[in-house]
Amino acid sequence: MQRNWFLGDLLDQLFERPGKKRGKDDKRSISELCEALLSAEGEVSGFALASTILDRYQTLDDPEKLDFFAYLNDQLELDADLLSETARHYAEYRSVDLYKKLSEAAEPKRQELLRRLNQPSGATQELVATRVDLLRFLKSNPELKRTDVDFVHLLRSWFNRGFLVLKQISWDTPARVLDKIVAHEAVHQIHDLDDLRRRLFPPDRRCFAFFHPSMPDEPLIFVEVALTTEIPNAIDVLLSEVREPIEPEQATIAAFYSISNCQRGLTGISFGNLLIKQVVTELSRELPGLDTFVTLSPIPGVNRWLAGETGHPEHGHAAEAVLAGTAPPQDVRAMAARYLLLAKREDGMPLDPVARFHLGNGAELHELHAGADPSQNGRSQSGGAMVNYLYDLKKTERNHEEFVAHATIETSRSVRAASTAVLAARPEENPA
Repeated sequence: MQRNWFLGDLLDQLFERPGKKRGKDDKRSISELCEALLSAEGEVSGFALASTILDRYQTLDDPEKLDFFAYLNDQLELDADLLSETARHYAEYRSVDLYKKLSEAAEPKRQELLRRLNQPSGATQELVATRVDLLRFLKSNPELKRTDVDFVHLLRSWFNRGFLVLKQISWDTPARVLDKIVAHEAVHQIHDLDDLRRRLFPPDRRCFAFFHPSMPDEPLIFVEVALTTEIPNAIDVLLSEVREPIEPEQATIAAFYSISNCQRGLTGISFGNLLIKQVVTELSRELPGLDTFVTLSPIPGVNRWLAGETGHPEHGHAAEAVLAGTAPPQDVRAMAARYLLLAKREDGMPLDPVARFHLGNGAELHELHAGADPSQNGRSQSGGAMVNYLYDLKKTERNHEEFVAHATIETSRSVRAASTAVLAARPEENPA
């Protein structure tokens, strides 16, 4: 039977029993409060207890927070023996009652605790922030991964597509939201208000973000879009202070040039593919003349890969030249193409995280550009190279299926040719 949290909490607030401990006056430890929330007391006064626990957590120092996560991890673990025994009984009898018991036994108590903690207003945002601490502790306490699995399980449920709200970010968006766009821009830094205005105010620029009803002023992820007549080959073309804007109706291309996640506590919960698909739908509805959807994306891992390739008998000299900033543009493109097509993880997927994201969404590796990002970050990541991923809406589903099933990378002839292009001669081979 579904618990009536609202009625219980309302009655609890209206008819406070004398002597009942509340809030800051409750001297119980945070683990004792959690046990109370999971008990019959939590059925009656769950809202108050959840608020007290969340407030108490904010006062903890790092060692105390680590103790709290250890409590969740060890004391609220599932009972493996009970689960095994119940599973054996269910396999034999298959009764509805046993199925319910099996479902309960298969869920760690910490999942129910997190659900009950999510009752007060603002609790979802506090739990997202709590996971930021957990992720920090995981580096030296990998056993806490079990607790993180449960956080992710519930956050995926709470932040599923049905709850997300797409909003356009414009120059008229409240400053409290714009400040967060500036703070979380992770691809091309927003330097000042003029820079922000160039991305939001012109008629041929768009920015969209996903929000959650429980966090209305906190963007979860946002994408910046340029409406153009040509596929961009450099970021300065899009962010120039002196460019002439075009009317949106003139545009035939929508170029996604920056996608940034805003909530570290939601790491591992993917919104980007949904965001791109919905933005494509929105832009297509607004501007039917758009016929090409493409990115201008960084290649964040190429220089790290090149650092390990300097001894390669065939292209080691080119790797050294790209890292030194002395390689000709054709070699920068060639090495970037080799990285994107040949550098793989153990599971056969591309090493580059941005490539995995777009190719996993069904995009095509379309074109490479040397000198496309002259910023310090661009040079340190990829020697200034950038890449276009093309979203051909007629092929994205097939491309996605092939990539997921076989790690097949849909690639244009241009990029394929670059990956096998003859490199510049080694310095010692040049004539005197």
